[in-house]
Amino acid sequence: ADSLGEVVVSGVELSENELWVASFYRNSEMSGAMFFGRVARTIRGPLQKDVTHHFADESAHAFYWTDCIDKLDQRAIPMRDAYQDRYMDAVGVPASLMEVMAITLVFEKRTIGHYNQHLRQENVPAPVRATIEKIMLDERWHVRYVRDALQAMEERYGVQEIEDTLARYTAADIEIYGKVMAEFQERFAAQ
Repeated sequence: ADSLGEVVVSGVELSENELWVASFYRNSEMSGAMFFGRVARTIRGPLQKDVTHHFADESAHAFYWTDCIDKLDQRAIPMRDAYQDRYMDAVGVPASLMEVMAITLVFEKRTIGHYNQHLRQENVPAPVRATIEKIMLDERWHVRYVRDALQAMEERYGVQEIEDTLARYTAADIEIYGKVMAEFQERFAAQ
């Protein structure tokens, strides 16, 4: 145990690629926290509380990944770009709160799917598994509140505009995720 009473997992080592993936997740959660921090700072109305909660969750998730990596006696690899940066490059910065919620719904659903896929892999270290499982509880809530928010926006934006926005972001997500998974596969094929 370290000075804070935390248990350091001995005998479990992350490969360089596994450390890269955990660091990638950490970086993505930090990017999400910064994004939602900016949104939470400016938003007014009924979503203010939920968006602020989302910001806090994303920050906590970055900490969970940092803690997980630390428990495995490693240090996160610094990264310049996050998954979310690729969204902004592909589709631009959301221009309305509806677009923020739409891109968030697509992204959160992708995150849940990806984390579930990660959990199905063999030999996932216990701290990594526990971190993903803890984060997934929050991710499910994110999808629920964002879906509800988009439904509440139907009167203002119209169902068709919301569906078109979701379709545009989903198409970008498929392309972005394909590229990210190709990077993951290339990294792990080189082991």
